[in-house]
Amino acid sequence: MRKIKKKHKAIYAPVDDLITYRAIPRREVEYIDPFLFLNHHGPQHYEANNRGLPFGPHPHRGFETLTFILEGDIMHQDTGGGKSVIEAGGIQWMTAGSGLIHAEISSDAFKKSGGDLEILQLWFNLPARYKMTEPKYVGLQKDQLPTATEDDGKVKIHVVSGSWDNVKGPIDSLSNISIASIDMDKGGRFVTNVAAEHNIFFYVVRGAVRVNGETAEKLTLVEFENEGEELQVEALEDAVLLFGHAHPFNEPVVSHGPFVMNTEEEIKEAFRDYQLGKMGRWE
Repeated sequence: MRKIKKKHKAIYAPVDDLITYRAIPRREVEYIDPFLFLNHHGPQHYEANNRGLPFGPHPHRGFETLTFILEGDIMHQDTGGGKSVIEAGGIQWMTAGSGLIHAEISSDAFKKSGGDLEILQLWFNLPARYKMTEPKYVGLQKDQLPTATEDDGKVKIHVVSGSWDNVKGPIDSLSNISIASIDMDKGGRFVTNVAAEHNIFFYVVRGAVRVNGETAEKLTLVEFENEGEELQVEALEDAVLLFGHAHPFNEPVVSHGPFVMNTEEEIKEAFRDYQLGKMGRWE
């Protein structure tokens, strides 16, 4: 079985009035190459006539974002022409590449009526050869994500990129990242194998599971060694997981705010390009 290195509890890091827990980066684990960042927003309830999400227009370059909408919605717009409102159960995948400006806010309907909100945003690095690729955005609703099942339906794997058994995700990752969200009923089990050279991203969103003999409760990131291949997972209560894996890039990571590049000079260039309007201008 794959050896567990350490378990990390996400730290509380609110953004304005938005409840937020950050799994990475943190002091003990800066990133799990190529997985850079995970913010877990919510769960929380918004009353009617609220301000919604606080993520107004801001730039990005050099990486990709994947957003899971568990409750509520997100209205996305960017300077590359991407625009959509994605509701609960859906996802947004954005390749920032050479750079764009985008906003992630709540829809007018959500701000007017309120409701429950819970969102996960994960950042993936891009290898040097793709840092300046053309930006792209894909928004998919719940019914556009294929689902694989295990253990007589007690485990449902919502595949985003990569594949699970014969179920292929709708996103073609530039970096061959496999990622899925997994819903588990209490007592549900699954076994999967991940190549030892791949890094694993394993985050417990809700509930509690036993993975390779160790218990991991909600808001826990499980960090694995690159030894062994098999993962045995059992739900100790109803649970939701974020599970992915990829071959590490083993390249320098230099980040500053909204930009992730390979050198300090590339970061400076990103700021210059943003100020010169090369990432588009917000209308």
